[in-house]
Amino acid sequence: MKALNVLALILVIVGGLNWGLVGILDFDLVAALFGAMSVISRVVYSLVGLAALYSIGILAKELKA
Repeated sequence: MKALNVLALILVIVGGLNWGLVGILDFDLVAALFGAMSVISRVVYSLVGLAALYSIGILAKELKA
């Protein structure tokens, strides 16, 4: 597996776990670690979003094969 694919998968998992915590416990781990909407939090959220978009491409490629 390409390194970028692994990184994207890790980021998507982090994002999924964070949203799970928000939904179940009303706890935003990223905000708790880095501050609510701090620069670092925004970078993390942005990277997770980009990883999700990249993962759509991976999924489409796999489904096509």
